[in-house]
Amino acid sequence: MTDVRHTAGQQGEEHAAAHFEHLGFEVLARNHRTRFGELDLVAYDGRTLVFAEVKTRRSDGREPWENLHFVKQSKVRRMAIAWLTEAPERPFGAALRFDGVAVLVDTRGALIRLDHLEAAF
Repeated sequence: MTDVRHTAGQQGEEHAAAHFEHLGFEVLARNHRTRFGELDLVAYDGRTLVFAEVKTRRSDGREPWENLHFVKQSKVRRMAIAWLTEAPERPFGAALRFDGVAVLVDTRGALIRLDHLEAAF
């Protein structure tokens, strides 16, 4: 991954984490590595445990949602199962959800738009 893409991804995840915190969630994990890949965000609001896949784009005309396809969704589910089995201190929420967060940033990393789709998959 190039430095520009990596930096944009980090900026998008920062914006997404702040968004979840604003909604009253505690961010439990960021960039958690599993044998299947890396979970972007795991958040908890006291009732619901959310696994969020964050897709970030610079303001280049392409939509962030383009890469949240079936294969990626399956991979996120496998990573979530791994996190659930590997995190002994995790909360036990009554509900579990997979959200998608699309973030559009400008060339300086400033937020242009953030779309949060609850229960995206």
